[in-house]
Amino acid sequence: MTNLATIESARVDLPAGALEDLRAEVRGAVLEPADPGQQEVRAVFNAMHPSNPALTVRCSGTADVIAAVNFARKHGLTLAVRGGGHSIAGLSAVQGGMLLDLAAMRGVHVDSERRMAVVQGGALWADVDRETQAYGLVAPGGVVSDTGVAGLTLGGGYGWVRRKYGLSVDALVEAQVVCADGQVRTASAESNPDLFWALRGGGGNFGVVTSFTFALQPLGPVVGFSATFYPVEEIAEILRGWREFVTDAPHEVTSVVVTITFPANPELPEAIHDREVAIVGGVYAGDPEEGLRVMAPLRELGTPLFDMSGPTPFTQVQSGFDPLFPRNALRAYWKSQYLDELSDGAIDVLADLARNRPAPLTLVNAFHMGGAIADVDPEATAFSERAAPFMVSIDGMWDDPADDADAIAWVRSAWAAVGEFGNGAVYLNFTGLADEARSAGVDTAFGRNLERLAKVKAKYDPDNFFHVNHNIQPA
Repeated sequence: MTNLATIESARVDLPAGALEDLRAEVRGAVLEPADPGQQEVRAVFNAMHPSNPALTVRCSGTADVIAAVNFARKHGLTLAVRGGGHSIAGLSAVQGGMLLDLAAMRGVHVDSERRMAVVQGGALWADVDRETQAYGLVAPGGVVSDTGVAGLTLGGGYGWVRRKYGLSVDALVEAQVVCADGQVRTASAESNPDLFWALRGGGGNFGVVTSFTFALQPLGPVVGFSATFYPVEEIAEILRGWREFVTDAPHEVTSVVVTITFPANPELPEAIHDREVAIVGGVYAGDPEEGLRVMAPLRELGTPLFDMSGPTPFTQVQSGFDPLFPRNALRAYWKSQYLDELSDGAIDVLADLARNRPAPLTLVNAFHMGGAIADVDPEATAFSERAAPFMVSIDGMWDDPADDADAIAWVRSAWAAVGEFGNGAVYLNFTGLADEARSAGVDTAFGRNLERLAKVKAKYDPDNFFHVNHNIQPA
């Protein structure tokens, strides 16, 4: 076994017998590139960041993670951690180094009486939703069920119930973390509170989280779901009407506007097949019929091409966008920007961008924030942007590598145009990387919390062993 990438960007040959020792210590598979088990490793989402590790450990539990972290540290190896593998920035991929694949660690245990769920670090949100919805409970997750719990949560975590129940990090009550020294630490309000604070928004900078404990809230299994498809030609009018509605919407309503060229689907009307559309979506965290009544204005913003609103199982809402985000098929480069107001000028820019997207699956999206997100003090967790009522994301997605340069340039140009109306802060989970450093966006994402994060990083990872992430330099 030779030629592994090291933390210092050099190469190293493992000593004789080192790999055999690791295999003896680890219960899961330890794989070299030619081993047949490689096809069982969880695929990444972003095809622009393929992973070519020299060594892969498919961890079966926390003990395997400890052994793998100790091995990588001892030999100075670059280490990447793959929870769900959905990192837009390619942070669950590594070239020539060592990969921890947590896909086998996807267990979810729900205590319905205490309204708590313990979730392993390799679980997807589909795993969590399946178990929690059996009890009519929810942990605030994402809007694509194939997303990993770990990456979404550690980066903040926006989902369909964010305005009622907050971010994923706001529901986190405890985490089990394997730190750079190979020690397992419990992070909670009572145990290692500085680490607990940093994990809630600080990304994968502080260790490998092998389990998350979430507080659960009542929801479903059926929710009021609003989903209306409008012609993209009407996007400016739609955004103005949407802005008027969400400004006074109750916290129970979480809404988004997505612009896309919708792929032909035989199960849906031809009117939206390969059609440029604006989809106005909304979920009501409460009585489904009351929710549909409250959200009725979202279905009257323009000329509907198709309306699939109605009482809907929450698991279907969560997985509804999954087909648009297949693994290892699309090349993705995203940028985001928070807006303190959605002005007419901002709407005009968004409308122009939405009508001139360079690829069918490149999205221009507007998210309504506020509600429970803003009820948390910006210094209570590492995730600092709590006040902005809107976020815009420019989700560049295409399939031909030959289009990389043009697609990335378009996203950057669009992001700059939106930035004229933004407050400067970004959402790191929606921050793609091409030729940027891994620290790109870290300063604006964390703002005044960055100095404190750097101190916590210095305490738990002084050598920056965990650096394949939106990296925070140790103080």
